[in-house]
Amino acid sequence: MKKWLTGLSIASSMLVLGACGGGDDSGEDTGNAENQQESQGQTASGSGEEGGGQSAQSGEGQQEMPEPDMEGVPDVVAEVNGEEVTKDEFQQAYESQFQQAAMQQQMSGQEVNQDELKKQVADGMVSQELLIQETENRGIEAPEDEVNKTLDDIVKQNQMKSQDEFFTAMEEQGMKKDEVMSQLKTQVKMDQLIAEETGDIEPSDDELKEIYDQQKEQMSQMQGEEGGSEMPSFDEMKPQLKEQVVMQKESEAAQTLAEDLKEKSDVTVNL
Repeated sequence: MKKWLTGLSIASSMLVLGACGGGDDSGEDTGNAENQQESQGQTASGSGEEGGGQSAQSGEGQQEMPEPDMEGVPDVVAEVNGEEVTKDEFQQAYESQFQQAAMQQQMSGQEVNQDELKKQVADGMVSQELLIQETENRGIEAPEDEVNKTLDDIVKQNQMKSQDEFFTAMEEQGMKKDEVMSQLKTQVKMDQLIAEETGDIEPSDDELKEIYDQQKEQMSQMQGEEGGSEMPSFDEMKPQLKEQVVMQKESEAAQTLAEDLKEKSDVTVNL
C-alpha cells in the first residue's frame, strides 16, 4: 500500500515506471502501469519489509538478489523551478524501482545498471514534480467526494473492510493519516490534469481488436506446441482491453505534457 501511494498519483507513477522501462517501448510499457501499481498496492505492505529478507535468500539455482547502491547520491537530487527533490524522496522511489529491476534480473540474468536506473528514476521524479506544479498553476482542485472515491477504490483494491482499517495499516508503516490524505489529494489533482490533456478517450473496436490479436499471438508463442489454457473471447476481454488503451493514452499524454513543461522550466539534476 505504501508503494501504491508514494508515487503520489497514477499518472506520475506511469512516468517513473515508463522511465525505468527504458528505450522506445516505454510508452507501451506504461500502458499497464496502473495495474502494476494496483497489484503493488495489494502486496506492498509486506514487500517493503520482506524485500530485505528476500535479498538475503537465494533459492536453488537462483542468484542472490542485489542491493540498491545509494553511494554518491547528493542530498538534493534535483531542483525543479526552485523545488527540491531530496535524497530521502529519491531513495524511496529508487528502492521501489530497483526491487522490480532486480527481480527482472533474476529472470533474465542481465545485471541491473544502477547508474542508468538512477538517472531514469530522477528523470521520472522531475516529470512528476513538473506535473504537480502544473496542477497548481492551473488552479486544479481536489473535491472531497473525488478524494473519498479514490480512497474507497484503494481500500477495495487492498481488500480491506473500511477506510479506518486502511489508515491503521498505513500508520503501522509510518504514514500518518494527514500525509496519506495529502497524497490522495495530489493524486486527484493529477488525474484531473491528465483528463484535461486527453479529453474523453473512447477506443475504437479496431484498436481493441488489434491489441487482442497481439496478446493472443503472444500467448500462443509462450505456450508453444504443448498448448495450454485458451484465451477468453474478444467480447469477454473487451472491458479489460479498453482499460489498457485508456491507461496507455493517459500515460502518453502525461509524458508529453511533462516534456513540454521541462523545456519551459528551470530544471537541474545533480546525479
